[in-house]
Amino acid sequence: MEYNKIVSVTGLPGLYELVSSKPDGAIVRSLDDRTTRFASGRIHNFSHLESIEVYTTSDNVNLVDIFHAMDKGGDSLPDTKDNTAIKKYFEKVYAEIDFERVYSSDLKKMIKWYEVLKKNNIDIKLSEPEPEPEPEEEIIPEKKPEPAKTTEKKEASKPATVKKAAKKKTEEKAGPSKSSTPAKKAAKKKGK
Repeated sequence: MEYNKIVSVTGLPGLYELVSSKPDGAIVRSLDDRTTRFASGRIHNFSHLESIEVYTTSDNVNLVDIFHAMDKGGDSLPDTKDNTAIKKYFEKVYAEIDFERVYSSDLKKMIKWYEVLKKNNIDIKLSEPEPEPEPEEEIIPEKKPEPAKTTEKKEASKPATVKKAAKKKTEEKAGPSKSSTPAKKAAKKKGK
């Protein structure tokens, strides 16, 4: 089981392994009793342990850093019912935690989660980001020179011009069309 598949589900106690995600929720397996169940996304929120950060007096740290400090602390874990003992434990193990913003309920949760992870022999480490593939050299094909314009294209445009000229000639031979303006008729001279 990998650390990056471990989630916390709101409304459900303990930690869960993310078995499969669905559009409307997820199938999760409890790390405590190994039961598998569907958790609806409408009711529950899922938090990957890998993405959880803890407030400190300087920059936030990932939960993994706290767990590693707990490993190195060597002391036995305090009773989760004694808030002062929990605070003293974390002051000793990771003194930079901002105790004004990290509540005792959060500290208790960290202890419980740490116990569950150790009980299930889960290696507590962040997954390494996948290396970005090196960009391949782009092969640009050589452009072929465009063929010289032939007279075929010009000749193709000639028939339209020829048709217009032919139409004009037929109009001149047939005389004025009905649509054109009538020519003025010469007035007959009186008296001759």
